[in-house]
Amino acid sequence: MRYALFATTALLLGAPAMVALAPGTAAQNVALDVRVDRLEKEMRAVQRKVFPAGAPLQAEINRPVTPTVPPGTPSSSPVADLTARVGALESQLASMTGQVEENSFKIRQLEEAFNKYKAEAQSRAEVVAPPPVRPVVPTDNAAPATPKSGTNGGATEARKAAVAAIERPSTGDAAADAYSYGFRLWDAKFYPEAQAQLKATVDKYSTASIASRASNLLGRAYLDDGKPALASVTFYDNYQKRPKGDRAADSLAYLGEALIQLKKPADACKVYAELEQVYGATMSASQRGMMDKGRAKAKCS
Repeated sequence: MRYALFATTALLLGAPAMVALAPGTAAQNVALDVRVDRLEKEMRAVQRKVFPAGAPLQAEINRPVTPTVPPGTPSSSPVADLTARVGALESQLASMTGQVEENSFKIRQLEEAFNKYKAEAQSRAEVVAPPPVRPVVPTDNAAPATPKSGTNGGATEARKAAVAAIERPSTGDAAADAYSYGFRLWDAKFYPEAQAQLKATVDKYSTASIASRASNLLGRAYLDDGKPALASVTFYDNYQKRPKGDRAADSLAYLGEALIQLKKPADACKVYAELEQVYGATMSASQRGMMDKGRAKAKCS
């Protein structure tokens, strides 16, 4: 009888304590739900900023390794463990957000500088067309004018024949054949003809994978033809429009060279910094060698 009374009394005394604990646990769960919701919203905001096209964000956040607890050591509550993990996620998200904002600022600075430079380069590259040549109308006392045969006419005919001798590939892949023909013209040092062919290829197949190669080779044809202003605009357009193309990194490297030829070493150094930041881990040995050589020529710090 006394045991039953004691048990009943203990149960009644313990009940308020259990009831008192319940609101605290519920409040902790509500607070955690609020923090998790906020984390999800911030993560989606970071995803939209990093991947505007909607690509999934692969966050490099790993579940913390659970430490080994010696026998006899009191374990922490599940709520405390969850709170610690949410706190770690908040810290990593804050760090990631700061890095994204810093990279976005750097990219905006580079785009503003190149948009300004692009406008200047295009204005310098514009060629003023010569006035039309008026035909000489013979008078009654003058003999009709006839063109004189000379070395220039012979050289022009010889060049036309040499260009005509360049074989046009015909594999059934129109885009690849157009690029290959432009490459053959460039390789034979027929730069104006190569420029016309490659520009037509880029315009016609701008969304095809071959466009990255054709645009990069077009820039090189301008550069080899002594036209660094046109080359720089072409290289930058290729990188900006096709950052994941086959020749995007090459275009940045050659853009640095074009800027050095235009006596803009400071801008060249910015390009090399962008090349290192975006493609550093995937650059080939030749690309890195070109970048290092360009940095030395531009005296980048």
